[in-house]
Amino acid sequence: MAQAESRLRVSDRDGITTVEFVDRNILDEANIQAISEEITSLIDRTDAPKLLISFANVDHLSSAALGALITINHRVRDRAGQLRLANIDPQIYEVFVITRLNKLFQIHDTTDEAVSSFS
Repeated sequence: MAQAESRLRVSDRDGITTVEFVDRNILDEANIQAISEEITSLIDRTDAPKLLISFANVDHLSSAALGALITINHRVRDRAGQLRLANIDPQIYEVFVITRLNKLFQIHDTTDEAVSSFS
């Protein structure tokens, strides 16, 4: 089993897949590509996926990471699913506000708030 080490911690609870990042900085293009592919495979496992991405450990995000999030959001919507983001550092959240991505994503302060927002 020669599989690349995952950059994600994934857990499933009550039909909701929660993804947390291992890395504090999500800046490297190759890592972002690997993360994006891994999340896409999680989305594709089920119809109407419920995906929660937690940024609890993340200090820095690149614009490429934001682009990957937009692609992930489209993929979830194409499968009639729901995506929530949680635990975003205030400095990173500012970038979401500046880029107006806070209007695109449902962002919650905590993982518990995000979990309870799924329908």
